Amino acid sequence: METSKNQILDWPLMENNILDEDKEVLIDFLRKETRLTQAGQVEAFEKEWSEWLGVKRSVFVNSGSSANLITLAALREKYGPGEIIVPVLTWSSDIASVLHCGFEPVFVDIDARSLAMKEKGIMHAVTSRTRAVFVTHVLGYNGLTRGLLDFLEDNAIALIEDVCESHGASFEGRKLGTYGLMSNFSFYYAHHMSTVEGGMVSTDNEELYQMLRMFRSHGLVRESKDADYRRKFHEAYPDLNPEFIFAFPAYNVRSTEINAVLGRNQLRRLDSDIEKRNRNLKLFLSLLRPEKYRTGFNLEGCSNYALTLVLQEGFKDRVEKVTSLLAEQKVEFRRGCSGGGNQLRQPYLKRIYKDKYREYPEVEHIHFYGFYIGNFPGLASEKIEKLCALLNAIE
Repeated sequence: METSKNQILDWPLMENNILDEDKEVLIDFLRKETRLTQAGQVEAFEKEWSEWLGVKRSVFVNSGSSANLITLAALREKYGPGEIIVPVLTWSSDIASVLHCGFEPVFVDIDARSLAMKEKGIMHAVTSRTRAVFVTHVLGYNGLTRGLLDFLEDNAIALIEDVCESHGASFEGRKLGTYGLMSNFSFYYAHHMSTVEGGMVSTDNEELYQMLRMFRSHGLVRESKDADYRRKFHEAYPDLNPEFIFAFPAYNVRSTEINAVLGRNQLRRLDSDIEKRNRNLKLFLSLLRPEKYRTGFNLEGCSNYALTLVLQEGFKDRVEKVTSLLAEQKVEFRRGCSGGGNQLRQPYLKRIYKDKYREYPEVEHIHFYGFYIGNFPGLASEKIEKLCALLNAIE
């Protein structure tokens, strides 16, 4: 695709995420099947996703936010109440799930190169009440360090990974989402792959897997695949119909066969799409002028979700010029990078924590001077080149 100097870029956050081939597979399925609620396609998608990721078990749900919710619900059931260490830069449902499940969030500032929580900040935040560290891998960047993993292991602290924006990203040769006790993924429209709406929880822990299946479906014991686990409830509650024993105060966050069919087809091209996304990011960062924009992000193991545009400290007074340029060129963007920036500025937290948002300078910079721009496999390099030239020309 050629982009002339006078042509508006007209650049959306996502383009062509659900292709004709996905629709054809889905139409063929609909012609043959009548049961569209959770059944064999969901189970097949869970198995294929687990094999691709490198974990033993996965549970498909109706959104990444639901994945957050049942993950924290299962964690509360297994370990009891306490504190969860969370980033200030994340999606709202990560922190909301902590609150909904009766945990106390403990906030940590971010590292400028990864946009994830600082290693030392996490270590300093740990107390005797810490139940888990909930790491968000932001915009496809790896948020883990060897020092952090060793520290968590030495102190027997659970790691939960939010990989909703980082499918296929890796650390030390292993995919993100394989290090945590549980990990969460989103298949929303703008993500690396889409089931329209959908999410996944992955784990190697067999007990948590059974609990997650139950939390997905009203807390019903019959949802467990472990006969011995089910039998314990049957024997403990002989007065109840075995088909209707509700073990936990849970939810209905099931997905459908329709979503699973889309997921299975999209999974086949996920690796090649990730390569294209990463190529776009490297081109974008290589063309930006580093005295004006941050370009030193940690790209090792990256699986880019969106192009990262952050103004340098000495260039931040040009933020309105950047915003105007993007609007004039019809380049869709989001300010504050992941989740709209500093979550402690949002009403749901500000009413609790007041002015605490001021304590996190790295997130504050991203909140006001950070953006993300859509990245997708079909994005033309000519568009990236033109946008970077326009951004670099701002004085």
